[in-house]
Amino acid sequence: MSAQGTPDAAGRTAGESKQTPKGAWTVTFLLFLFMVVNFADKIVVGLAGVPIMTEMKLDAEQFGFLGSSFFFLFSISAIVVGFIVNKVPTRWVLLTLAVIWALAQFPMVGTVSFTTLLICRIVLGAGEGPAFSVAAHAIYKWFPDEKRTLPTAILSQGSAFGVILAVPALNWVIVNHSWHYAFGALGIVGLMWVCAWLTFGKEGPLEDTQVLAATEPKIPYLHLLTSRTFIGCAIATFGAYWALSLGLTWFTPFIVKGLGFSQSQAGFVSVLPWVFGAIVVILTGWISQVMNARGYTTRISRGVLGSVPLIVGGLILATMPHVTGAGLQIALLVVGSGLCGAIYVVCPPMLGEFTPASQRGAVISIYSALYTLSGIIAPSVMGTVIQRAGTMLDGYMTGFTINAVVMVGSGVIGLLLLWPNTEKARLTRGAAAQAAPLKGVVSPT
Repeated sequence: MSAQGTPDAAGRTAGESKQTPKGAWTVTFLLFLFMVVNFADKIVVGLAGVPIMTEMKLDAEQFGFLGSSFFFLFSISAIVVGFIVNKVPTRWVLLTLAVIWALAQFPMVGTVSFTTLLICRIVLGAGEGPAFSVAAHAIYKWFPDEKRTLPTAILSQGSAFGVILAVPALNWVIVNHSWHYAFGALGIVGLMWVCAWLTFGKEGPLEDTQVLAATEPKIPYLHLLTSRTFIGCAIATFGAYWALSLGLTWFTPFIVKGLGFSQSQAGFVSVLPWVFGAIVVILTGWISQVMNARGYTTRISRGVLGSVPLIVGGLILATMPHVTGAGLQIALLVVGSGLCGAIYVVCPPMLGEFTPASQRGAVISIYSALYTLSGIIAPSVMGTVIQRAGTMLDGYMTGFTINAVVMVGSGVIGLLLLWPNTEKARLTRGAAAQAAPLKGVVSPT
């Protein structure tokens, strides 16, 4: 029988596995909206940072701690849920996560203490920790490997559009009503997504992880998690997420308190990095898919394509303290931080390239848990630096310089380590070598 007619573990032929099933793009769009809600939830504290600090009389260190608190259970939750989705359909896991997000917002509608706000952010972070990795795992059940980069880019775009769409709307609520109602609005939007997912959300037909778990060869998790590409993805994305977590927590306060813009003006300025980042993400996904189609190795079309923008972005951020003028500083911050988006597009497909499907949910979730640790560190570091600086603007500039060093260093490490094509061959050979002796064993009679 030809390779074209050889059935895979799920009972499909190789030729059939390359087809995108009907409904794949509907689910992709719903998961894009899932990430829109996810990042709207994340940005609201940063957007309302000045009113929150004013009402609760918080200093920079306290607000930095509040920003970091979102990530206290983020990584732990991502790992736990990552192993769960190896066994449980992603449809129900995604639904549960979205319900947690919505319910965590409503306590902020009334009078709230700092402790209550802190606890709700920790709970929200626990619910949102697994979001991207579970959504990516769900999408990969609808698309074969060579077609995954573009849907991953669209999924990643949800982060940018979550900010682009939410910032003007939420800022209007904050300016004209109260920051408390901004949280309530997000809770309602979260419940609306839950209803849409219950109606239209489905499990992808290309992979049945329970069937695959019983039939496909396993690679020890130690080998997967110590592979150079996994390590490179975790470190490179750690640097990118440092910039993202600062953007979520500190960008709007920087615009208002550091550069002197009003809260209304800050609402417009705050979307600029995300607009530029959205362009970077879509271009990266499209370019990567075109390069794959033209025969480039994934070392180039994914590894290099994701790492180089991270290095360039860090070098651009490093120039911020050495220029004058709010407009130029904002432009450098927008471009420098926006270039980070490329790495989010290429890393999940790289991990999926060499990870067995029945283990992929856990591996991508562990990757997510590791890189989002920078979300705990970065906001607190910025708050401490601002608190101890001679002037507030000097503190911000020092914080952004630290960000630049982290980005360049992580980008260089990523450039050196991201070799998914050779990783796949090496790990597959290792799994085959382990299985070979078992085939030669004859049962005693």
